[in-house]
Amino acid sequence: MADTATAPLLTNHRAKLAKGPSIDDTIETYMGTTGAGQLLKAVLLAFAWAFDAQQVFISVFTDAEPLWHCAGADASCSPAAASPCALPDGAWAWDRPAVTSVVSEWSLKCAGPALVSLPASSFFAGCLAGGFLLTTLADSLLGRRKMLLTSIVTMSVGGVLTAFSPNVWAYAALRFVSGFGRSTVGTCTMVLSTELVGKKWRDTVCVAGFFCFTLGFLSLPALAYTFRDASWRNMYLWTSVPSLCYSILIYLLVQESPRWLLVRGRKQDAIETLQQIASLNGNSITSSFSMLHACTMQEDAAGESGDSDSNSVFATLRPMWERPWALRRLAAIMTVSFGVGTVYYGMPLNVGNLGSNLYLSVMYNALAELPSSILSWLVMGRINRRSSVIGLTAAAGLCSLACVVIPQGAARMAAELVSFSATCTAFNVIMMYSIELFPTSVRNSAVGLVRQALVLGGVAAPVLVVLGRDKSFLSFGVFGLLIGCFGMFAACLPETRGKAMSDTMDEEEQKEAAVANCIVDDMDSTSGDLV
Repeated sequence: MADTATAPLLTNHRAKLAKGPSIDDTIETYMGTTGAGQLLKAVLLAFAWAFDAQQVFISVFTDAEPLWHCAGADASCSPAAASPCALPDGAWAWDRPAVTSVVSEWSLKCAGPALVSLPASSFFAGCLAGGFLLTTLADSLLGRRKMLLTSIVTMSVGGVLTAFSPNVWAYAALRFVSGFGRSTVGTCTMVLSTELVGKKWRDTVCVAGFFCFTLGFLSLPALAYTFRDASWRNMYLWTSVPSLCYSILIYLLVQESPRWLLVRGRKQDAIETLQQIASLNGNSITSSFSMLHACTMQEDAAGESGDSDSNSVFATLRPMWERPWALRRLAAIMTVSFGVGTVYYGMPLNVGNLGSNLYLSVMYNALAELPSSILSWLVMGRINRRSSVIGLTAAAGLCSLACVVIPQGAARMAAELVSFSATCTAFNVIMMYSIELFPTSVRNSAVGLVRQALVLGGVAAPVLVVLGRDKSFLSFGVFGLLIGCFGMFAACLPETRGKAMSDTMDEEEQKEAAVANCIVDDMDSTSGDLV
């Protein structure tokens, strides 16, 4: 096996250094057994996903197109009319107060689809911009904790200011700010929470984040129904102010990742953090930190052999561009993520085309994430990552294609929910998979790029939803083909379940070389047997 190979694979000094203690084993040695207090902190950290979900899906209600009815005795108004835009003023009225939606408050109903979709498009554009500009900061300058705090505060302040938008242009601009801040919340949360606990609890902490995301998603239809006759601005205030308060808790209670501190050469900070975590677990570190010093010396030597501008914001991406195996992994996982993201963000937006109650439809989709979170935990604990992704994306694609031929009704809703649930499970597995595919030195950057591929799928989804209002194949059909076909690219990725995570690119490269050598040896032995 690659993880247990003892023969040197490289002849330079890095191979010799790789024989020293790994950061992963060293940290767990000093932290001791993961205790209840440490797990509670990790779960508190995972709750950031709830606020992330609220900002992602809040526009389903705030930007919804309200129902309308004929007013007065104007003969020109007919309930069968597809749109009231051609009707004279006073011939029709909204079913609910105009302030319940931005569409009715700012009279966007007849302004055209481009202006109506501008706020949602601006949000996802902000997510993309923030993802590319902020992702590497968590690996280089700021670290996981500071980057997470910056992201949550930016997202929350943007949400509070959105509630006071005077017009659709200011509204769209502030949604861009919220999306820009939100772009790294999920990535930093997942990476930091999994790096603060032992290997045994990583899957559990990861799934806790998925449960919190579901909770945030599920809270939206409840909030929207509560404020169904009130201003849409209440939705932003009631989701953003608690998020600001939550950021204060994170600042006071959560430590930086000791793994990141060691990789960055901050030994003293790492020692203090490990002492705090050990104390939380009911342990006390009485031995010297000789293993830690040896481990850090190894990282320092590896860093000295690299580029001198290692503190550059984008320097963490350069090692991936320079290594073909890393590029292959990144390209494959991002391709899969694009297909999954298109369906993941597209299905909730498409529930309005199912012809059912909006609150119930969104609630059903949110509830569909609960069994997917449980299924994610079971799948990640028992089935290989690669097989799981291929199987889940294939199932989601088939059910989405089935929605094209099934008429409107309970059966179509069931097929949509199964497809969305399988997509949610694939989404969860991909996030854990991407963490394990890349070493600590570039992990946050790599996972951030994977999330950007998911968001890029979200940018394409609204276009397909609009096109699918007349022809369902252009929404459900394309959704099914994208996730089914793109999911097959997971076959290009190595299996990671149960394997130790690497800390540096050199260490991961040695594992990759070991696997390649084993494959060549197996082929040679097979050829010899045939001869």
